[in-house]
Amino acid sequence: MGSLNWDKQFALEQAAEDTELLQELIDIFKKSCSDDYKSMKTSLADKDPVRVCASAHSIKGAAASLGMISIRDVASEIEQDCRTGSLTAAQEKIEDMNELLQQLQNL
Repeated sequence: MGSLNWDKQFALEQAAEDTELLQELIDIFKKSCSDDYKSMKTSLADKDPVRVCASAHSIKGAAASLGMISIRDVASEIEQDCRTGSLTAAQEKIEDMNELLQQLQNL
């Protein structure tokens, strides 16, 4: 798996150049992604593409708003595949997502 690929400048612009606010937003993002990832894993085990899709969509949107390019891209692949009723992308990408979220914890 590649690196986190974080567009920090974009994220800082979203936080109006306020580094403290940016860190708060990142902390909120870490928590929400962790919750969504757990939900995605459970939904994948339950073979529920609708719920996997919802979790991936949530992660994708939050990642996009903070310039978390790799997380956004993986979540987008999972979401698009789940929309067709398939769990293939989720099964193939769940560990990539886990690795990226582990890297996220270091921010």
